[in-house]
Amino acid sequence: MITLIIIGITVLVSIAAMQNETLKNKMMFNAYMIHHRKEGYRFISNGLIHADWLHLGFNMYALYMFGRGVESMYGEVYGGKGPFFFILLYVGALVMSSLYSYEKNKNNIYYNALGASGAVSAVVFAFIVLNPTARLGFMFIPVPIPAYLFGLILLGIEHYLSRRGNTGIAHDAHFWGSIFGALFTLALKPSLAMEFIYKIQGQ
Repeated sequence: MITLIIIGITVLVSIAAMQNETLKNKMMFNAYMIHHRKEGYRFISNGLIHADWLHLGFNMYALYMFGRGVESMYGEVYGGKGPFFFILLYVGALVMSSLYSYEKNKNNIYYNALGASGAVSAVVFAFIVLNPTARLGFMFIPVPIPAYLFGLILLGIEHYLSRRGNTGIAHDAHFWGSIFGALFTLALKPSLAMEFIYKIQGQ
């Protein structure tokens, strides 16, 4: 249910921002504005808006596919606190995935970013931690492979593209969002680390 609520809010706000350039500019991630004008809300607001329909559709599709599973597994693993932790995972990832870009660009007024990709990446990697042997395949990995291998390949690609630069995509947000999603899930219940290893060994 929380996943669907997040998707609904994000779609509505994104559509509004696509039709209102002033609103989009006020909500976009801009490290300069955060640092010099104390507009910290941009860490979160940028995750509610998207550049276009394709950008929005891609992120919301991925969130729908993985979010429901993570939401359910959080409920099983963390009990009644599961829904709260799921919200904290998503919102926390919006902030944590952008910290690298913030430090790198806090004096660059021309750097802008938007989209829920960092938070969605966190959800994907929370899924991988909780279900490492699930079979995943997506676009650049057309043949389903174990989730933990999928995650390693994805991290490698995002790290490479982030260092390469000039792609027009915030790959560093994807990378750090992924790391946050995995570490946050493990920090809530450290014993999951051994369960993760046992599941891989027993596949």
